[in-house]
Amino acid sequence: MQLIPAISRGRGLGLAGVVGVTALLEVVVRTGLLPQAWFPPPSRILPAFGEIVAAGELFGPLGQTLQGWVLGILAAAAVGVPLGVLIGSWPLTHRLTRFTLEFLRPIPPVALIPAAVLIFGSDLEMKVFLIAFGAFWPVLLQTVYGVHDVDPTARDAARCYGLGPRAVLVRITLPSALPHLATGLRIASAIGLILAVTSEIVVGAPGLGVRITDAQSAGGAEDVMYAWILAAGLLGWALNGALHAAERRVLHWHPSYRGGVR
Repeated sequence: MQLIPAISRGRGLGLAGVVGVTALLEVVVRTGLLPQAWFPPPSRILPAFGEIVAAGELFGPLGQTLQGWVLGILAAAAVGVPLGVLIGSWPLTHRLTRFTLEFLRPIPPVALIPAAVLIFGSDLEMKVFLIAFGAFWPVLLQTVYGVHDVDPTARDAARCYGLGPRAVLVRITLPSALPHLATGLRIASAIGLILAVTSEIVVGAPGLGVRITDAQSAGGAEDVMYAWILAAGLLGWALNGALHAAERRVLHWHPSYRGGVR
């Protein structure tokens, strides 16, 4: 009964925080603590953002960035989840792959941009490759952790009741690992969006990033540049909120999701 008031109160506090930060930025810029040539006040950025939306300029680049993000995350999940289950289920596989994974994981995805451009060009395929590479690691590692975290007693009990390896995987291992996988997907979501916009800025691939670069190069359009940055931020916020909502719906049965907001 107290859940809905708690959610409303949390959203109200969040909105109040956004309004407060916006007002503070307006004061800081207007008083000269930050130069307006570099940091336009929100009273200029928000109308510029509204003009972009009203003119219909937002939706094309937004869709291009979102398309690369979706394909990259799907590719990372399609490879990372089965591989994580395999590595997590078999100690020998974990030992055999540990060195290779620890070598590849620290490679910054942006360091692969020259190679990605050479192989895929500067179009969607390059963006998807970078996003998939960066998002693969949190999905893989969280899946491995989730499989390792499964209660051995539950596995043994399932085997005692005659369940085969496939049934144990589907009924015990995967449901128990889902919270870890959900965490990995949320981390991968943020990484994927960063890489999408970064690749667009560096390479000039179509999307929000190239619009940020175009506004910065135009001269005197700082408010438009920040408006496009605001669009990227709002996209990240929307994606995170959508993943949280899906996570709560899919994992409503899990003890950590009952009776509260996660």
